[in-house]
Amino acid sequence: MKYALTAAWLLLVPAAPALAATSVSIGINLGAYPRLVPIPGYPVYYAPSVNSNYFFYDGMYWDFDGENWYDSPWYNGPWTPVDPFYVPSYVLQVPVRYYRRPPVYFHGWSVSAAPRWHEHWGDRWVERRGDWNRYDRRSVPARAPLPTYQRQYSGNSYPTEQRQVEMHTQNYRYQPREQVVQQHYEQRGIQGGPQRAEHAQAPQRSPREERQHENRQ
Repeated sequence: MKYALTAAWLLLVPAAPALAATSVSIGINLGAYPRLVPIPGYPVYYAPSVNSNYFFYDGMYWDFDGENWYDSPWYNGPWTPVDPFYVPSYVLQVPVRYYRRPPVYFHGWSVSAAPRWHEHWGDRWVERRGDWNRYDRRSVPARAPLPTYQRQYSGNSYPTEQRQVEMHTQNYRYQPREQVVQQHYEQRGIQGGPQRAEHAQAPQRSPREERQHENRQ
């Protein structure tokens, strides 16, 4: 029944914008900046200590609650719903093992492979996103730098949404590569800066190097 309702919803909103106008609370309440670990072979980070399906990619934090995707330029939100048609492919390709709270329908799926989004979101979604899982390791981009300046803001010092925009523009001089993320920045009023050369040219680590790096964190 749930899948039928999801499919019906997708049929009704094929032209929905990538970013809704309303920010929402999704039950995440982080007391401090989370530890983010690079996922081997992918330009994505995950947060092993956060009790949620929490990622960072291309200058944005992404969270999946089991049914819906959300994003935010700040680690503790506020969050904005993201239409499943527009979630970046590299986020969708993250293997199941990096989901800290996998939904029930993930049960039985290979932990070393991406979730079977084509089964979950149905034929209409596949028609528009049929190439989402075409992964070529040779063309994987470098990871975006983490906005670590946010570490100094937590609790009562965590900024309002308006201040977040100002501070992000001032402190995070990174230009997103994904068109959908560029759109999200624009709609929030964030001005992206030139990509830093050390990050733009940074090579991807091998799986062994990634494990060693993670163990040092």
